[in-house]
Amino acid sequence: MHVNTPLKDLIDRTALEELRSWLQQASSVEVADELARLDPGDRAVAFRLLGKDEAIIVFEALPSEHQRTLLESLREDRVRELVEEMSADDRARLLDEMPAKVAARLQQGLSRDERQATSALLGYPSESAGRVMIPVSRTFRGDSTREQVLESLSGESDRTGRLSVLLVTDASRRLIGMTDLTQVVTSPPGTTVGELLAPDTYSVTADIGQEEAARLIQEADLFALPVLDSEERVLGLITVDDAMEILESEVTEDAYRSGGAEPIKVPYLSATVFRLARTRAVWLLSLIVAAILTVNVLEFFEDTLESVVVLALFIPLLIDTGGNAGSQAASAVIRALALDEVRLRDLPRVVWREARVGLLLGLLLAAVGLPVAALFYGLDIGIIISLTLLVICTWACFVGGALPLIAQRLRIDPAVFSAPVVTTLVDATGLVIYFLIATAVLSGELNALGLVMGG
Repeated sequence: MHVNTPLKDLIDRTALEELRSWLQQASSVEVADELARLDPGDRAVAFRLLGKDEAIIVFEALPSEHQRTLLESLREDRVRELVEEMSADDRARLLDEMPAKVAARLQQGLSRDERQATSALLGYPSESAGRVMIPVSRTFRGDSTREQVLESLSGESDRTGRLSVLLVTDASRRLIGMTDLTQVVTSPPGTTVGELLAPDTYSVTADIGQEEAARLIQEADLFALPVLDSEERVLGLITVDDAMEILESEVTEDAYRSGGAEPIKVPYLSATVFRLARTRAVWLLSLIVAAILTVNVLEFFEDTLESVVVLALFIPLLIDTGGNAGSQAASAVIRALALDEVRLRDLPRVVWREARVGLLLGLLLAAVGLPVAALFYGLDIGIIISLTLLVICTWACFVGGALPLIAQRLRIDPAVFSAPVVTTLVDATGLVIYFLIATAVLSGELNALGLVMGG
């Protein structure tokens, strides 16, 4: 049987033997991916056919929303077993998203050690490094020999990745440095872990933001990052796989907000139509209110539009160009903020740089727009369009570069000030720029027309 046979088809045909065979041949990642695509009822059918060890791995790989619905369909003893075997950080994440009464009942069913580990993680602030760390109980002294370390680790499983680094501490569990298991295994007999310490020691405190910790793991190319308390005593580790999930979540959140919607926080196919609409409705209503500025600008310059109707033809082109230029600038700065390439103190440098970028873009577009508009609508219109493109692009890039940094200073997610907000603001101000330039260029012509008609 081919491993790519869809689970849905096998379940619909009640081909349990083929289904069991597929589950045995497929990898845990493939199984988790296919289960995530099934309806809750079908997902439970397939999950019950998994062996105990694979079930734990697959369960941890599922999104928390699917974990929650899956637990609702399993026997109570099976639920306790699954939750007990989960790593403490994954368990804390699951319980955090479940109803309080259900979470409390599941915690009560845990063994004493696991319950304490989970409660400790849930005690840290949401979005903090402490909330996603794997608690570490074993550390090593600097004078521990290679043989002592290997003997103490003999028979231990490392499904969570906590042995990817070995933490070396003093008698008070204060971090001295770290090494990895490979270094220990390949070192000569009698070597102490103090001799194998990495040249650089990285760590974070438990209350630091989890995204900042994940970025450090990415930038320093770490397998795991120690998490310390306020007195630099070891609490736990954040592993690279958890860091990847954190960064993926942050990228997803920014992508939704840059598109004018709130994150749905569940897999797309698991979200109800009402939930999808709700995450987008608030933004659409907000942007409609903001767009009233554009309507007011058009109303204010109504006389100019009536005098030179051709000006109305270029409104979509100009405001779209300004909005796009602003969005490009905002996206570049938001990315730089996320990678810690720029900070608030860099605001003058950023806006000066983006204004010059906008000026260059405006000159390029003006050079293209002037001859085309002049050829079909006359020199005056060509001058208006080219000057407006020049000013709007410069202004839009200035705004797009400044707003994310200002948002960060106000402790607002910079992604909120990306495409939708920048576009709406540039639309309204761009129209003001357009009509002011048009009025200035055409004032002589309009006055002359008025004298002729008056005569």
